[in-house]
Amino acid sequence: MNFNKLGTNFEWPKGMPDIRNLQKLGQLYQLGEAGANEIGTKLENLDSEFQVNYDHNPIHHIEERMKDVQSLAEKMNRKGYDLTIDNIKNHIFDVAGIRVITNYIDDVYLIKKLLLSQSDVTLIKCKDYIKNPKPSGYRSLHVVVSVPVFQSNGSHDVNVEIQIRTVGMDMWASLEHKLRYKTDIDDKLVAQYGNDLHGYAEELSGIETKMQKIYKKLNNYEV
Repeated sequence: MNFNKLGTNFEWPKGMPDIRNLQKLGQLYQLGEAGANEIGTKLENLDSEFQVNYDHNPIHHIEERMKDVQSLAEKMNRKGYDLTIDNIKNHIFDVAGIRVITNYIDDVYLIKKLLLSQSDVTLIKCKDYIKNPKPSGYRSLHVVVSVPVFQSNGSHDVNVEIQIRTVGMDMWASLEHKLRYKTDIDDKLVAQYGNDLHGYAEELSGIETKMQKIYKKLNNYEV
């Protein structure tokens, strides 16, 4: 797992001088990483249980990440907030993140249901871009939860963003991200390929739905 944190070459953005206490920022990131680890362990345990009891792995793989500070500062700037620890805690919910890649669409909602049924996991917000895709064609289920992290000075509730999507959705999202953020691509090509990707997103969704139906018939598997 790759955790991008402060970075050795990081420089504070101009016009954002409010964060000066790097120790507090480090503590915030440490708590976020611990929260992501807590959720990651829960997900791995659920996947293991399904393998033993139902001969099915709903999770293809899991990726954990911490938002790098440069991206954090840019997001705070876009939202119009001063770059302070309190503002980060109150307004930024994806400092710690987990991406869960599933095999089938039903598995996305299964993972959400099982995770939120745990007594120490609290739902903060949810955005379903599978049932309601973004204009670009992007599909994924975004869930922000709070989970307690126990430290020497007591328990802390930590927010973790969980993005749950299928293998096909993840492949599409990776390609679309490369297209949008690779700066040396001509704008005309970005528009052209963007239109192509929008159509491919529809095709992928249809294919994944059909493959899921075949899988369930072959295995007589009901969630």
